[in-house]
Amino acid sequence: MKDENLAVRAAGLTKSYQGRTVLNGLDLAVRRGTVFGLLGANGAGKSTTIECILGTRRADSGTVSVLGHDPGKERGKLFQRVGVQFQEGDYQPEIKVFELCEEIACLYNRPADWRELCRRFGIGGKLKNAVKSLSGGERQRLFIVLALIPNPELVFLDELTTGLDAKARRDVWRILSELKGEGLTIFLTSHFMDEVEALCDEICILRQGSAVFHGTVKQARAQSGCEKFEDAYLQLSGEEDAA
Repeated sequence: MKDENLAVRAAGLTKSYQGRTVLNGLDLAVRRGTVFGLLGANGAGKSTTIECILGTRRADSGTVSVLGHDPGKERGKLFQRVGVQFQEGDYQPEIKVFELCEEIACLYNRPADWRELCRRFGIGGKLKNAVKSLSGGERQRLFIVLALIPNPELVFLDELTTGLDAKARRDVWRILSELKGEGLTIFLTSHFMDEVEALCDEICILRQGSAVFHGTVKQARAQSGCEKFEDAYLQLSGEEDAA
């Protein structure tokens, strides 16, 4: 596939810590305008993969291209084009929702309309509330909004619906599907297999730092011989054996 059709390409990524291999020759290709799921047990290498892709951690070997840029050398250019959802923010304890959104928007050349994003994600009535007063689900939706304020071409979302009730989860899925239709590329990590089935066009399953599967959910079921995707994931990821 040509690089101009890819939001992310990683080739031969390796990373070790104190002699322990965390990534072992990992290859990834994420097509523009799709939802890509990176799956695996805790410790499989997901966080290290994302850090290497974003350029916040240097791989021992291998190459990475994000939106046509080298993230290690061109982080400034990528900063304006990529959004990242963090589970916990480093913000002042008493800061209000609108103040935090305004602070984030000031960092970008062409920020999205954060008031509209808050409305879209169901927290439009919470703008004057302190962030610390939000429920877990409201705070989770706020973190998604913050990741979208850059008006990014590519967004990284980590366990995006943790703490949300069933309706809120489906609302977030619907909004993200709409954003994908508008051209956004979404790089997702999740432990909720129904979420992966609902959203992801392609997935990669990591096992001890190596990619053991790369394809669609349907292909994962076929390769594993399992009718349910959750069973296929458990088999391919090795979590079934660990249990």
